Amino acid sequence: MTRRILILAATAAVALSACSKPTDQGGKAPAAGAPAAPSQTAPKRKPGLWEQRVSNGDFVQVSRICLDPVVDARLSWWGAQATQDVCEKTLASRTADGGWRFSSVCDMGTGGKTTTSGVATGDFDKHYQITAESSTVGAQTPMMNGTRKMVIDAVWQGPCPVGMKGGEMELPGGVKINLLDTAK
Repeated sequence: MTRRILILAATAAVALSACSKPTDQGGKAPAAGAPAAPSQTAPKRKPGLWEQRVSNGDFVQVSRICLDPVVDARLSWWGAQATQDVCEKTLASRTADGGWRFSSVCDMGTGGKTTTSGVATGDFDKHYQITAESSTVGAQTPMMNGTRKMVIDAVWQGPCPVGMKGGEMELPGGVKINLLDTAK
């Protein structure tokens, strides 16, 4: 059971950071004389230590991740990743209430084809919340296949602790992974 939870947490982190093609904002140029639309540039998370509570309805898992500007650019909250040409589609757009709607369809190789969609809210400086549904088919590891709903509630904790570098994630039980290595 513990192994399943750790795999699910790592899968959730990678699934939400799985695609890298340029964001299709889905927007059209405003009509002449129309007021400027709100910025469609996805927000950046504040550098430092973020505590994430990932819930799928059956359990809540708490992890901590150290973010710096490089990691945030490569593994953004909405699905941008350094690995090129993995996704057929990546969309992120601002909602009327100031949140963000996102979706992606990504081929993760032996990890299967993952389709993810959801909504993010918050200021990305101190707190944000993501509600998403992700469906994976064709993964070599059978437990990775299926549809999962999840809520990620992230709260900024302050600077990263000494000895913890950007991209490092601490899972329950002190297990540490580097998301940049996982994403390769």
